[in-house]
Amino acid sequence: MLTTFTVPDLACGACVATITQAINAVDPQAKIVANSQTKLVEIESELPVMTLEATIVDAGYTIGK
Repeated sequence: MLTTFTVPDLACGACVATITQAINAVDPQAKIVANSQTKLVEIESELPVMTLEATIVDAGYTIGK
């Protein structure tokens, strides 16, 4: 399932790496595309959306509305 999040505080390549590592820790099979310019994070994963969202928040980022 493809899920897209807006992450307003996604500012740089290090932020992208942090989110990617956090998602890969809970789902090593996940495919993640994050763009610090558009502030979008696209995740293809079988995990529930709530789990993915919580993982991003636990990594120190906020989810936009």
